[in-house]
Amino acid sequence: MAVWMKSVKVGVRGLVQPLAAGLARAGVRANWLTYAGFLLNVAVAAIVADGWLAIGGVLFLLVNALDFLDGAVARASGTAGAYGAFLDSVLDRYSEAVVFIGLMVWFMRTDDAVAMVAAALAMAGSFMVSYCRARAEGLGLDCEVGLLQRPERIVILGVGMILHEYALVLVLIGLTVLTNFTAAQRMRHVGKLFEERRARG
Repeated sequence: MAVWMKSVKVGVRGLVQPLAAGLARAGVRANWLTYAGFLLNVAVAAIVADGWLAIGGVLFLLVNALDFLDGAVARASGTAGAYGAFLDSVLDRYSEAVVFIGLMVWFMRTDDAVAMVAAALAMAGSFMVSYCRARAEGLGLDCEVGLLQRPERIVILGVGMILHEYALVLVLIGLTVLTNFTAAQRMRHVGKLFEERRARG
């Protein structure tokens, strides 16, 4: 899956470059797009919370397919910087959280306790994957490893919402297992890096 997702990411980046260049020439700021992406995910969460899960899943995939656009605009306009990357990362976490919360609201309204707990655990696992990387990078270590990074999580959750009646709870349980497995992979990876550092003295 990782190789396939990497190919998809490269393809999407190639597609958004002309659009990003046009937006940069029009004076659109990358941070505006970052905020817009978050607000669109809030709208998706509202749709999901109202029970329109298949429509929400399609919109979730479409909105997050443009996640590369803000960075591409920043590069095209020569304004790429540390704060933009920080803002994008923080709002990505909020965007994930708000959609999971939308799911939990719907499950609470339908009195589906199992699905609500699965959504909560999947959200926690997703956050731990991102936290492990952020904490490692704060220590000066590369940690972009593991089975289920953000693009894979987006695709799996979006497809799960589209297949709501048949697969969503199983998808959420799968996300719970795989995100926490990915966090464990990253912890193991960082542990090995520290062992190598100690061995070098």
